[in-house]
Amino acid sequence: MDKKIAILRGINVGGKRKILMVDLKSLFEEIGYSEISTYIQSGNVIFTSADKADEKEMANRIEKAIEEKFGFEVPVIVRTAKDLQKTLSNNPYYKDGEMDISPLHITFLAQNPTSENLDKIKTFDFPPDKYTIEGKDVFIYCEGKYHQSKLTNNFFENKLKVKATTRNLKTVKKLCELSQ
Repeated sequence: MDKKIAILRGINVGGKRKILMVDLKSLFEEIGYSEISTYIQSGNVIFTSADKADEKEMANRIEKAIEEKFGFEVPVIVRTAKDLQKTLSNNPYYKDGEMDISPLHITFLAQNPTSENLDKIKTFDFPPDKYTIEGKDVFIYCEGKYHQSKLTNNFFENKLKVKATTRNLKTVKKLCELSQ
């Protein structure tokens, strides 16, 4: 069974949409997943699944279960451990080794954007911040603080018309490590 990583958007931020990690882990068990662990309070869950559902079906199942149990919607994106490692390796702004990774973030998209929306988003430029879109991943370099950048989840969701959630590179590296 391959390890999967569920990346939840917008829980436990500013005291809103609060879900304790122990409760989230319990929910994943109820859905039928196993070998469940969480990483930090922002909604990162590593798990295995015996069923043959694809990542999109898993994300939908998790979203529905969260809404039923906690009473609010939470966008969820699921990646395989192998895909997450590939994403980390493909980051054009990251050179493994002795570099400061604090300006680096990855926005995970629920699906590949249409070519039309990809063409439209290319007209937006917010120097010194920059981004590169490859498939379902948006690689971001923010010279300042991410929360001050225009390259937010909302920006990518509105322009690409897909669900998105972002993690800093330190978190992505740790998720890769924990999912091996």
